[in-house]
Amino acid sequence: MTLVNQTISHYKIVSQLGMGGMGEVYLAQDTKLDRKVALKILPAEVAANRDRMERFVREAKAAAALNHPHIAHIYEIGGSGSSPTVREGVHFIAMEYIDGGTLREKIHRDKTPLPKLLRYLTQVAEGLAKAHSAGIVHRDLKPDNIMITRDDYAKILDFGLAKLVEAQGYPGQKPDREGGLSEAATAVMPVQHSTPGVVMGTVGYMSPEQAQAKPVDQRSDIFSFGCILYEVATGRKPFTGDSIVDTLHKIIYDPAPAITDFNPSASPELQRAIRKCLAKEPEKRYQTIRDTANDLEELLEEMKGVSDVERSVSPPTSTTTSSAPGSTDDAGRAESTVSVSQQPASSAEYVITGIKQHKLAVVIALLMLVVGAVGLGLYLHARNTEVAIESIAVLPFVNQNRDPDSEYLSDGVTESIINSLTQLPSLKVMARSSVFRYKGKEDDPMAAGKEMGVRAVLTGRIMQRGDSLTISTELLDVRENKQLWGEQYQRRVSDLLAVERDIAHEITGNLRLKLSGPEQSRVAKHYTENPEAYQLYLKGRFYWNRRTEDGARKAIEYFQLAIEKDPTYALAYTGLADCYSVLGTSYNVASLSPSEAIPKAKAAATKALEMDDTLAEAHTSLAYIRLNYDWDWAGAEREFKRAIELDPNYANAHHWYSHYLIAMSRPEESLAESKRALELDQLDMVMNLHLGWHYIYAHQYDLAIEQFRKTLEMDPNYGLTHWYLGQAYAQKGMYAEAETELRKAKNLLQQIVAVDADIGYAYAASGKGGEAKKVIDELKQLSKQRYVSSYYIALIYAGLGEKDLAFEWLENAYKERSDLLVYLNRDPRLDSLRPDPRFADLVKRVGLPQ
Repeated sequence: MTLVNQTISHYKIVSQLGMGGMGEVYLAQDTKLDRKVALKILPAEVAANRDRMERFVREAKAAAALNHPHIAHIYEIGGSGSSPTVREGVHFIAMEYIDGGTLREKIHRDKTPLPKLLRYLTQVAEGLAKAHSAGIVHRDLKPDNIMITRDDYAKILDFGLAKLVEAQGYPGQKPDREGGLSEAATAVMPVQHSTPGVVMGTVGYMSPEQAQAKPVDQRSDIFSFGCILYEVATGRKPFTGDSIVDTLHKIIYDPAPAITDFNPSASPELQRAIRKCLAKEPEKRYQTIRDTANDLEELLEEMKGVSDVERSVSPPTSTTTSSAPGSTDDAGRAESTVSVSQQPASSAEYVITGIKQHKLAVVIALLMLVVGAVGLGLYLHARNTEVAIESIAVLPFVNQNRDPDSEYLSDGVTESIINSLTQLPSLKVMARSSVFRYKGKEDDPMAAGKEMGVRAVLTGRIMQRGDSLTISTELLDVRENKQLWGEQYQRRVSDLLAVERDIAHEITGNLRLKLSGPEQSRVAKHYTENPEAYQLYLKGRFYWNRRTEDGARKAIEYFQLAIEKDPTYALAYTGLADCYSVLGTSYNVASLSPSEAIPKAKAAATKALEMDDTLAEAHTSLAYIRLNYDWDWAGAEREFKRAIELDPNYANAHHWYSHYLIAMSRPEESLAESKRALELDQLDMVMNLHLGWHYIYAHQYDLAIEQFRKTLEMDPNYGLTHWYLGQAYAQKGMYAEAETELRKAKNLLQQIVAVDADIGYAYAASGKGGEAKKVIDELKQLSKQRYVSSYYIALIYAGLGEKDLAFEWLENAYKERSDLLVYLNRDPRLDSLRPDPRFADLVKRVGLPQ
């Protein structure tokens, strides 16, 4: 009985799209969110079978966990009991509806050029890599399960045969005699269901281990991928027999014919890649689909400049092949005739042969080609003038609820989109610190873009009503003063990750960026698929960005809650590392001693990298710890370099690497990194301030003062600038000016003990010994309530000329393992102590260069 025009839950069925092994698939309208969906209905007889129903639920859960631009997204699973509006006995999955055609149609009907087909397959490989990393194997990969959207992107459909590859298996599942999982295989029939010992998959694309009903892993998908790759190159399957049994025999025992037998122009590199995919033994195949994708990327690079005629499936000749009489494909239908690519010895020979046979037609065709070529050339010239937009600023999304409790959402979406776009080395993305200067202001976005010197600006607004979100976005071309793209998304809060992915995808397309497969994956990458964990992480970052002690402690709570929801959430561990580091940093809030804070920070950063070694932020956090607390100089530099290698546009990595280089007495290299950090984030106060800090520790005080004055022009009330300007004045002997600036800093930075220490040092250096000693007494009293680095008291004694006491307190700082000892060789406030042998001994024990 047809379900067309009926309503199931909040989905109104429009038409039937097809029938698969696990039920019927319909095009439906989501009446709540006003969007088209593909609705997969489980047959009633299957729903009544407990084992098959469990498999249906596993399918939905496995597929729903996969959030990737090249995998069809699962929106919802529903059925009897889930809602009073769902008909009794009906179970369904609501999936992304993809408007386009299958890869099979692209290969056989449209005769798509080979380079484009290979590009689709690199996208498929990226999607599979995401699934495999989550322990999910597709097990029914074929051209029919790959859709090509109208905007030319590949998406993998139907993880209906997907199996979680876990050591324990599903609850109640018994291991086989080898300790692995027993294969619940499925016959290739119109209705596929779990039957032990029967072959699972689709004949012609399944792996040898599938054909023998053996346990499978991700390498089975790689074999199937190789079958598709073979079909893309030749127009035919690699294994075809007179019957299903004959085809299965060939899959298990026979090598695939060389692709040059059917496409003489195919490259040896493509042949090697296909052979490596189609190795009979899993151990001899590519071990990861990522390796396959990398080789395809290299092959595509080599094919650039080669004509589509030479690389595409060759023009069909009169020779055709059909499946044997009576054979059927996986849906039980007779397989259609497929043209075989039989190309002459060369493209030139093919053209000449055609000219001899059809002289007049060829003359006319050539004239049309000439005219067409001229027109195409003019068109391409016009298109080429539309060069990719190379820079963008994502302005803070506006929280239309005007509710402080939901501010984390608008800030978090902004920051997440920035972080996604930052993964593209060819795109300059203004950092969070720069764009958030415009938060809460009614600035014209075009004017803001011009002020920041970018070509494009993204603006956005968020409205939350209960569990529903409305996100409006607009991408503007600053130079041309026009809109490039705009969209409104109406989703659930739980769909926030998918919305951010969609926005980033639309931005890269409308900026005319040409992205490789790996770059597309980096933009689309999410570090958790758990929406609750993600929202908790956003709240943690919201409080972390306050850069206060209370903010850091509140952020720790949220990061820990995020980890409870998703123990594999690497970014949440990085957030913890950042919080504990700042709580144990002497010149910042410093509410915890290094011995309390840093082991926790180090454990969190290490945990993050164990989960994801590609996190530039985590490498920077670990480098910071190894520099300031471990005094592991080689390890710190290695981590800094790794972070910069992973994300050359990560300003904070360059910033802290500059600190490392100044500590190692490499001021010229430090200056280069300081300037690079500022170049990446020109409007960030910290990066502007940091350049002045570099000049102080390079003993270039005039340059430092000049830089700090420039920074104050950006924000006269930025307390850190007044603090460091006071330090520079003190080193110049301008003590009155130094006291003025340090007093301003004290009023603005009441939590930072280091400012008190510099006030005491300025008193001491200017001859106000009594005032200096009062500051020492105040710091000693404060140390009974919270951590105060002994280094600060040593500084004031050094300013007073009391060397013995200065070295006594420096020794205390050494026992505390104070992070400030890293700068022993460069801190100008300690210059009076350097001739003393005790200073050289301390430098040696810290491990700094002599």
